[in-house]
Amino acid sequence: MRWWDLGPVLELELELFPDDAWSAGMFWSELAEAHPGGSRHYTVAETPAGELAGYAGLMAGRFEGDVQTIAVAEGHQGAGLGAALLTDLITEATHRGCEEVLLEVRADNPRAQRLYERFGFETIGIRPGYYQPADVDALVMRLELPAPDLKDPRHG
Repeated sequence: MRWWDLGPVLELELELFPDDAWSAGMFWSELAEAHPGGSRHYTVAETPAGELAGYAGLMAGRFEGDVQTIAVAEGHQGAGLGAALLTDLITEATHRGCEEVLLEVRADNPRAQRLYERFGFETIGIRPGYYQPADVDALVMRLELPAPDLKDPRHG
């Protein structure tokens, strides 16, 4: 994801998450850390015509990754794009040496929960009223990652 993606990203964000959409400032702040050596990784998926189909973001610390967001446009849901975006985030977390990836998912979003469970995420907690203003609980989910391949040149 680059700054020129933000217009379409913000439109999709508002369409999919009208009650708790991220602001332009929040995305700018995230992208400010999406550089070599930064703590963020953001990606977009586009159609062959160059239209935004989805996006995803990861925050990676020393031992832990955290899925910040995953969004897939309604016309592209159910076609494997969410899985492809999640794969990208998990791959990035693994390359950065993370031992686990965490995320929050709405308790009233069984479709997303099933996606995460297919990847091996397990529910480890609940954050009551996390999603506002709807007052919807978040399930906290965790995926343990394999130890990094120390022969991979990205690990020095």
